[in-house]
Amino acid sequence: MPLALRALLALFIASVLMSQQARAQAPLLAFSIGMGAGVAPLYPGAGDSSLRPRGQFGVTGLQFGTIRHDAPDKPMPGPSRLAPGTGFRGAFDMIEPRAGTGALAGMQDIGRAVEVGVGLHHTASKWQIYADIRYAAIGHHGIRGELGANLIWRSASGQMLHGGPRADFGTARFARSYFGVTDQEVLDGAAFPAFRPGGGVHSVGFELGAYQPLSPDWGITGALRFDRLRGDAAASPLVHHGNRGQLASEIGLTRHFNLRF
Repeated sequence: MPLALRALLALFIASVLMSQQARAQAPLLAFSIGMGAGVAPLYPGAGDSSLRPRGQFGVTGLQFGTIRHDAPDKPMPGPSRLAPGTGFRGAFDMIEPRAGTGALAGMQDIGRAVEVGVGLHHTASKWQIYADIRYAAIGHHGIRGELGANLIWRSASGQMLHGGPRADFGTARFARSYFGVTDQEVLDGAAFPAFRPGGGVHSVGFELGAYQPLSPDWGITGALRFDRLRGDAAASPLVHHGNRGQLASEIGLTRHFNLRF
């Protein structure tokens, strides 16, 4: 091969390798956003349910310089919370407002709670264990968290099923907000005796979920969850009027993003 042709070929290969290296080092963010609707108890411990909007957000991959989390180069084929990997993740939840009307006349109104925090997970192809802890930046200002595990089935086409046990816990501040009855509320006419619960595990349950891909970027998620209140939460007079068994379901549309900057 002529020397000039060899030099040209070497230059071409070097340029390709440099381009690939630059692309691999480019900042990259992969995340998913979901919107849908769900049916859940009106408030923790309630016997009646209501239809309400539901939303989800999750980061599935991050790359910035030498910082790399999970595998953002690969399109996310399912829910972000089931993305394979080990490490920290964001944790988010909301609790709907509770009005002191009807059977709860005399009880104080409770505004919407917005909980944000962090979780630690290890997710393999067929199973997952995790722990989340959240602080209510808006609302009850207590701390609440969840321990859980999942068995996961993934098909070659991207369909997924998962299911496993759950245990929810919270501080006394959270428990007093949703399961307690103050002396003032009794004086205001609440039809319940005074009750001051403590913190700890307040429910155990089980969740089943499914994911159906519609395209590489879109999918449908669904979940069914049952929890049974325990401890001080189950002993609350509000729960005696409501139900220890808490059933919730939701369905939504998820959009996956894989952005390179």
